[in-house]
Amino acid sequence: MKSMHSIDLETVEMTLDIMKYAINRISNTSPELGKPKKEQDLLKLVGETITKEGIGGEKAFELFRDTLVKAAVPVDHPRHLAFVPAAPTRAAILFDLVTSAASIHGAYWMTGGGGIFCENQAMKWIVSLTDMPEDSFGVFTSGGTSANLSAMIAAREYWRDLDENNQGLKALMITSKGAHSSVKSMAKVIDADIITIDDDNEHRLTGEYLDKCISELSEFDRKRLFAVISTGGTTNAGIIDDLSGIADICDRENLWFHVDAAYGGAALAAPSVRHLFDGIERADSVTIDPHKWMFSPYDCGAIIYKNMELARNAHSQKGAYLDIFKDEGAQGFNPSDYQIQLTRRLRGLPLWFSLAMHGTEKYTQAIERGLSLANNAAKQIKQQPHVELIREPGLSCVLFRRIGWTAEDYRDWTYKNHSEGFALVTPTKWITNEENETCARFCFINPDTTEKDIEDILKTMIE
Repeated sequence: MKSMHSIDLETVEMTLDIMKYAINRISNTSPELGKPKKEQDLLKLVGETITKEGIGGEKAFELFRDTLVKAAVPVDHPRHLAFVPAAPTRAAILFDLVTSAASIHGAYWMTGGGGIFCENQAMKWIVSLTDMPEDSFGVFTSGGTSANLSAMIAAREYWRDLDENNQGLKALMITSKGAHSSVKSMAKVIDADIITIDDDNEHRLTGEYLDKCISELSEFDRKRLFAVISTGGTTNAGIIDDLSGIADICDRENLWFHVDAAYGGAALAAPSVRHLFDGIERADSVTIDPHKWMFSPYDCGAIIYKNMELARNAHSQKGAYLDIFKDEGAQGFNPSDYQIQLTRRLRGLPLWFSLAMHGTEKYTQAIERGLSLANNAAKQIKQQPHVELIREPGLSCVLFRRIGWTAEDYRDWTYKNHSEGFALVTPTKWITNEENETCARFCFINPDTTEKDIEDILKTMIE
């Protein structure tokens, strides 16, 4: 029986077919805006794909190319303005293929030294954007959720080490109401309690409100409070918390100061808005997702620490078969020592290649383009009688309402544009005058989105 690891003519032909598809897809700046189908409908179209004998590479690829990929939404479509889309550079996508083909384990320097070196070159640039102290550094993770989780594990273990009496306490953290949903999920994972507050007028966490919250805590709760999680660009509206004011309180109270800038952190590279992040340089840890606004393929997050040794104390794993990685002959930077995952691919390699190829200035230009598109959208909305701006753009997020519409109208509009393959723009919620209203939202990431795209999408709301 032929081994599935063998190289034969069929394998070569399949490789050529797949590479041809990849090249065509990478070259396509406006791919088909696919839409999902129900699982039972997909099953009727393609049948059972996993069988005892196998259906063959040619057949499996044909099913994916002709049917299954069309039941998914490409995140890099220029009129995909929902959620937080992505727009990986062609260079990054190509090197994602190289990353997989190279088959390098990226947990330890002994097995991944050359690739980890590349990742660290990219990480140096990201860290430099924050202006954190000289010894600050970080590692690439699967995304913002794992980055936030890694940071809070490091923070909690540091807090426990400060006082042995903390070992038996259930930890407590404070964050803003606009914090990403993963923050609350992460608190559940580490079995910590969480308090959410913000300034009701500005919809952000401020030093004043944080100070007031802490002053009202019981003595017991104050004892178990160990961290404050601020946001450097909320996912819903691009709002940046009062980072300097929060840092002051955290310094005074000896609390771990974390900034979740998974979406907004890329804007640190944009001179036009860099001042909005003042105070981030005082953070104990920062999350940034290169697979969002730094044009890297999924999945690629990053966690940065001011004190790498505290992260290492929390995350470094021990095991008989892992001892060799600690040996002098295998010494080097071991990413697994600084975040929750042991097994990891070299997620930072595509970003490194794209940065090396294009240079950091091109990244600044592309990020500024997203900010410019948001400002243009706001301008167009102000000029149209049927829509109105809810608030000024927050980074590249724009919230607006269609006058007279209900939540059902927004839903129907979303599905109509999507089903026609024109655009994917989804509604969200926003609190106005203490009422939770449904509204529309743009999030601009892709530099290939045009002002005409914005105009055409707004026109679909006239009917």
